[in-house]
Amino acid sequence: MSVHAFLSKTLSMAALGLAALLPLSTQAQSTYETLAQPQPTDTPGKVEVLEFFAYSCPHCATIEPMVAEWKKDLPDTVVVRQVPVAFNASMEDLQRLYYALEALGRMDLHPKVFDAIHDERKRIFTETAIADWIETQGVKPDDYRAAARSFGVTSKVARAKELEQAYDVQGTPTLAIGGKYVTSPSMTGSYQGTITQAQKLVDQVLSAQ
Repeated sequence: MSVHAFLSKTLSMAALGLAALLPLSTQAQSTYETLAQPQPTDTPGKVEVLEFFAYSCPHCATIEPMVAEWKKDLPDTVVVRQVPVAFNASMEDLQRLYYALEALGRMDLHPKVFDAIHDERKRIFTETAIADWIETQGVKPDDYRAAARSFGVTSKVARAKELEQAYDVQGTPTLAIGGKYVTSPSMTGSYQGTITQAQKLVDQVLSAQ
């Protein structure tokens, strides 16, 4: 698939948002969905919020700083984890980019990736293009490639794919709360509405503990 075709497909997916494909309980509201089968979380003892995103998604670029601000006000009993998704093989290099930044201790570059793609229109969709760009950010290309191809990053990519399937993520951004609930801008009608709904669901899970 060409880069142009890849980008067009990704943006189309993002524009569509999350389709209503998850099994619903009888108590589900229109602004969120309740999983018929609750999912175990990777952070026992805390309310886990998963932020499914893709660097190529313009809606993710918009909501990302809003989620970052929201996280600042959450109690220690709540943890927000970002999960990069790849709807096809051509998106995996960007998926690996997120976990490579973690491995390199350069999460300060996370928002800059969104800026590079959506504001600066840089076509950093392949490992080669990413390595060239990240060198301008002070990371040696060989160090990046080693991190992106490492066993640790490969394992996290595999886990991200498992989560994407478990939550039946069909579009980004999508927020999953407490292994039970899912909300997104396509459900709430706005970015802020998604944050507001996510907070309500966090409160709901906390009150049930």
